[in-house]
Amino acid sequence: MAQVAETSLDREIAEEDRLRADWYGLLARLLGDAPDRALLDRIAELGGGEGELGETLTVLARAAQAADAAEVRQEYFDLFVGIGQGELVPFGSYYLTGFLHEKPLAKLRQDMRRLGLARADDVKEPEDGIASEMEMMAALITGAFSAPADLSAQRAFFERHIAVWAPRFFEDLEAAKAARFYMPVGTLGRLFMAIEAQAFEMAA
Repeated sequence: MAQVAETSLDREIAEEDRLRADWYGLLARLLGDAPDRALLDRIAELGGGEGELGETLTVLARAAQAADAAEVRQEYFDLFVGIGQGELVPFGSYYLTGFLHEKPLAKLRQDMRRLGLARADDVKEPEDGIASEMEMMAALITGAFSAPADLSAQRAFFERHIAVWAPRFFEDLEAAKAARFYMPVGTLGRLFMAIEAQAFEMAA
């Protein structure tokens, strides 16, 4: 995942923005690595809420409660790592061009430099991975570097680097053969991406 060049996590932001950042953070955590038993237990305690997103969170909470951590780790491997390649290749360049390390990654790196973001030293994967982009979006909202980005900057990053491929990735995750615990993660991501896109459009 990416990391921020400067950290400032205690900034005051609106409750609705904190909630948005939490959604992005949850997706980043689940897509960045397989959840351990402690995280599964925390997810199992999450309340659902209203609407499709809340209903899906309830499904995910129940899946987390019933899940075996070792089986979820194997599922994660089959989906995203594999022997040679997982069932899905969760990188923007691959989804947009069919190859890794292409122009979408170069464009992301340009924006990362401008925003003060840098890849963590111990991370070897390209920065346009789905988990990293979810993490970066959360950082823009919370002001994990410098100050929270305004809505126009958030929208620009979302439309330039996320909306162009993440919805299709989440649809593929929903339908993946290996996806059991991760099927509702795909649904959650798909629904949240649609909500974000609609909110940005309405705010324009």
